[in-house]
Amino acid sequence: MAGSSRSRGLLEFRAANEKVARDIHLPAQEFIRTEGIGSGVLLAAAILALVLANSPAGGAVHRLWETTIALDLGVVAVSKSLHHWVNDGLMALFFFVVGLEIKRELLHGHLSDRKKAALPAVAALGGMAGPALVYFALNIGTEGARGWGIPMATDIAFALGVLGLLGKSIPGQLRVFLLALAIVDDLGAILVIAVFYTEQIVPGALGAGAVLLAVIMLMKSLGIRSSMAYVIPGFLFWLAILKSGVHATLAGVILGIMTPSRHYYDDQTTLATGRSLLDRFERAVGRDDHNDAEATLGQLEELVVGTESPLERLERKVHPWTAFIVLPFFALVNAGVVMSPAGLVAAATSPVAQGIVAGLIVGKLTGILGASWLAVKMGVATLPEGVRWSHIAGVSLLAGIGFTVSLFITELAFSDPEVINTAKVGILIASAAAGAGGFLILKVASRKPA
Repeated sequence: MAGSSRSRGLLEFRAANEKVARDIHLPAQEFIRTEGIGSGVLLAAAILALVLANSPAGGAVHRLWETTIALDLGVVAVSKSLHHWVNDGLMALFFFVVGLEIKRELLHGHLSDRKKAALPAVAALGGMAGPALVYFALNIGTEGARGWGIPMATDIAFALGVLGLLGKSIPGQLRVFLLALAIVDDLGAILVIAVFYTEQIVPGALGAGAVLLAVIMLMKSLGIRSSMAYVIPGFLFWLAILKSGVHATLAGVILGIMTPSRHYYDDQTTLATGRSLLDRFERAVGRDDHNDAEATLGQLEELVVGTESPLERLERKVHPWTAFIVLPFFALVNAGVVMSPAGLVAAATSPVAQGIVAGLIVGKLTGILGASWLAVKMGVATLPEGVRWSHIAGVSLLAGIGFTVSLFITELAFSDPEVINTAKVGILIASAAAGAGGFLILKVASRKPA
């Protein structure tokens, strides 16, 4: 990604004169960019949550997450538990990055080419429909039927992390396929949350959100570029959506998709203007004109900033925060499942847990593999170069790692703590099985000659 290259270039420049950048920042960035590190941090947080929930400290930890925190702005007040502040607030930042990624992929990435996008798009649709149908078939006519959206989701961090463990033994195009599939999957999950898990609408708050959205659009049309200028109206927009009854994380998606994706200065403009400004800076230094030199450097700074679109810059800046803070904290708060013998027996006999496990494993495998085969058979799409059907089968199972968004939808679908705990047990079991199964299939497939 261009954003990560720009970040590295910035650190390399600093490293020439700063020991901290040379000895700490650059090695840290190399570590962070290593495949699987983000999913490793997420996994560590989930394991810690499980250990805490099943330890003597479990009750105290649960009470901590349920501590009420109030926000009173005078005109509007919000009072929620820490648990819900994480799910409704911090996760809005995660979905903001999802919105940025969706827009980038649609405009400039793997989904911008219709031919290349056809296979992962069709596969993602099959990967959403298959699990939902399998789950619904096992829960039809029961209260658990409301959870049909839980097994639809794919956790891209874990899925790419497992894929990364296989290294260069798998085709590079397979990672592209999984990434594009997950982006379409994220878009589907967002629509499901917006349409099917919104219980009631508060027209006044929704109207206020529309007005704030119009203000943000007006600011864009006036050419206001500073990201900081959008923080307050963006926060107020999130607050309005939170009070409207529509899930607040959708505010993050909307703001992400609205973020401008156009560079303000193209390469040729940058070259011509940059040379002119450097010549001016050289002349100012030669005549010892400090004020003109500083003014020229200010213009150079604005020129360089304008070579990166706001979408790229925000994704580059915010993504590490969501990958290494927001998602692990979400896992710490939500993955704390009590794994008692009675709870495991209840999960084994519960249609909810059975539907989730069957949906994430059988539904994802048959849905993605079947939809992909049908698309290729009908001539709608073609297999990427070097990719075989055994690879698609392995990736189909990896897509059954539901974790983050599955846990998120569970909290929206159910209110009974016992049902939520049972559903989470199903998610953890299915995600572990899907990850292990997908890894083994791809490991075997990588040993066979093309």
